[in-house]
Amino acid sequence: MLMSAVLPTPTRALLSRLRPGSAAPSRSSVTTLALVSVLGYAVLSATSHGALLHGSAIRGVLIYLTVPILIGLAQLIVLAVGQMNLSVGALGGFLSVTMASLMADQGVPAAVAVALGLAAGAAIGAVNGLLVVVTRINGFIVTLATMTILGGLQYKVAGTRTIDVPAGALTGFGSAGVLNVPAIFLVALAVAALIGFFLRRAAAGRRLLASGGNPLAAQLSGISNHRSLVVAHTISGLVIGVAAVLTTASSPGVNKSIGGDWLLPSFAAPIMGGAALVGGAVSVAGTVLAAFVVRLVDVARAQFSLDPSWVDFTVGAVVLGTVILGHLRQRRQDRTRTTPKPPAVAGPQHAAGSTP
Repeated sequence: MLMSAVLPTPTRALLSRLRPGSAAPSRSSVTTLALVSVLGYAVLSATSHGALLHGSAIRGVLIYLTVPILIGLAQLIVLAVGQMNLSVGALGGFLSVTMASLMADQGVPAAVAVALGLAAGAAIGAVNGLLVVVTRINGFIVTLATMTILGGLQYKVAGTRTIDVPAGALTGFGSAGVLNVPAIFLVALAVAALIGFFLRRAAAGRRLLASGGNPLAAQLSGISNHRSLVVAHTISGLVIGVAAVLTTASSPGVNKSIGGDWLLPSFAAPIMGGAALVGGAVSVAGTVLAAFVVRLVDVARAQFSLDPSWVDFTVGAVVLGTVILGHLRQRRQDRTRTTPKPPAVAGPQHAAGSTP
């Protein structure tokens, strides 16, 4: 039973005011991202003389959209509790080269290697969460440290070589598709649907959002903020493990560079999608659409032979602008909520028996 059920009435009233508002951003941001996605793809298709409308081109876009969706979701689940995960790319790269090495060097069956990779991702994510709880140090610092450690382990496993992924069930799945839609992209959408259901419908997901939106209110309601932190980091590690599996499945070989460019997109997708850096407000649909917008920037770079540095500059500027606008909007909302309303002016009162 929640603690709020046995609290005194004044405390429950205070608790109701402390609770966060909506667990998801407004639909307008999702609608805007959807329009930008459609218009952006239409413009790029027109400027490429319809090349992006062919089946092979669409398949290629969806393949390269898979990892941005997953790493954006991995970052989203941590942002939901007001934390950050800087080890997204390092963990994904380490898991990819480890699974490939197990299959190529040790002859481990693909199913076993995948299971070990997913388990390792969840376990390392749980360690990140436990370190945050035990040391009381923000996840930004903790995952910065684990990022460095995992980067060293990735280089230890792969060195300077490229590990060729053995042909088999895993690589077959990486090239499979349903009606020209890559199977790995369908997996990414399935993961997005599961996370969306978890955050909006599951009790554990609602508790996680409550911890991120207002830790004090969550604690007064009997919710363990420490447990929410560990759960968020564990799920984040598991989703990164899925991204590593799909990367290994769809790549002929992996090396120490895998995951090196994952960090910025992992933040860009959820932040552009409407997630609040302070926690408590997320949008799975917005994250997926924002990942598509970021991928369209890469498509434009390749189509118009733009300098790659301008892509990072553009994405970084958009993320920064989104953060600033969100911060200004939050401050305006806070001022609106805290501004006292003027007292109502009562109409003229007439004493009993008086003559108007």
